Amino acid sequence: QVQLVESGGGLVQAGGSLSLSCAASGSIFSINMGWYRQAPGQQRELVATITRGGTTGYADSVKGRFTISGDNAKSTVFLQMNSLKSEDTAVYYCNIKGLRSGVLREYWGQGTQVTVSS
Repeated sequence: QVQLVESGGGLVQAGGSLSLSCAASGSIFSINMGWYRQAPGQQRELVATITRGGTTGYADSVKGRFTISGDNAKSTVFLQMNSLKSEDTAVYYCNIKGLRSGVLREYWGQGTQVTVSS
């Protein structure tokens, strides 16, 4: 059973930076990797994605502030968050869609809390 292990969340002041990382415990032929977040009382929303070929996409609210990157060989995805705002406070989840043993699967991380104080 492959698990995604996240790290890097925490408490930061507005305007600061945090880096998140997410690594799979086993090999996945990743097709798309991404980060989602869920604030209290809100639905989970897409933050950023990256395809196997390196094409990235971002929510409008984070464009120009967040950068997603990935390492396909290591089934690892990163999120660099700069110029953080209080509205970025949420639990962040990584997501990998890919092939394992020839079967298309989707994996989720356990979530890591990001709190931005104003």
